[in-house]
Amino acid sequence: MSIHPSAVIAPGAVVPDSCTVGPFCTIGPEVVLGEQCVLISHVVLDGRTRIGARNTFHPFCAIGISPQDLKYRGEPTEAVIGDDNTIRENVTISRGTVGGGGVTRLGSNCLLMASAHIGHDCQVGSNCILANAATLAGHVTIEDYATVGAFSPVHQGCTVGKYAFIGGGTIVTQDVLPFSKTSSRRESKAFGVNSVGLERRGFTPDRIRSLQRAFRLLLVSKLNTTQALEKMRELEGEDVALLIGFIERSHRGVIK
Repeated sequence: MSIHPSAVIAPGAVVPDSCTVGPFCTIGPEVVLGEQCVLISHVVLDGRTRIGARNTFHPFCAIGISPQDLKYRGEPTEAVIGDDNTIRENVTISRGTVGGGGVTRLGSNCLLMASAHIGHDCQVGSNCILANAATLAGHVTIEDYATVGAFSPVHQGCTVGKYAFIGGGTIVTQDVLPFSKTSSRRESKAFGVNSVGLERRGFTPDRIRSLQRAFRLLLVSKLNTTQALEKMRELEGEDVALLIGFIERSHRGVIK
């Protein structure tokens, strides 16, 4: 085990021999680290935090810290992190609250760029990117393969769908459609299918064309959402079915 002499590891913390703990890091007594994690320097791991294997924590990130919720009274809530994540400088991840389910989750293979924030009780999937200073309020859900652009705040309770791409500086106050490109100048709008991102993820041209037909009905036609959904049900493909289900489950409404 490589532990710098200036690091402080509380009794009770689980730190495997394969981990590297750099200078001035602090690890709380209820933290459990997986194999081959790297804490570069000045990293804070606190609370009931369970971390998978091969995660890299860059300087001044704070993980599992108490939630920014005035109702929080020190209840034993958790933060759970998967494998192979890169967590860059100044990232903050709050643990959960009793009212929100008690657990903040981050999946695997994610990139959290500098100064990103994951608030209490958020559920972030795998293969996601949060760019610099992307900010998730409490109770936000980010589904797999989604990207949240730099300086984009996501309102509490919102859901960002699978494979969605949110442009930098976008204020998100409603659910973001899966597969979509969503951005804003003054008002947030969906701008069709994230075709480049889907191609990079291995989507075939037929799958992309099917989604483009669905998005034309939803965004470009003069149909209202209910009418567009009826027409979309005539289209084939699991991706279109996923899109329809997302819209039907939305509680905050979707950005169109």
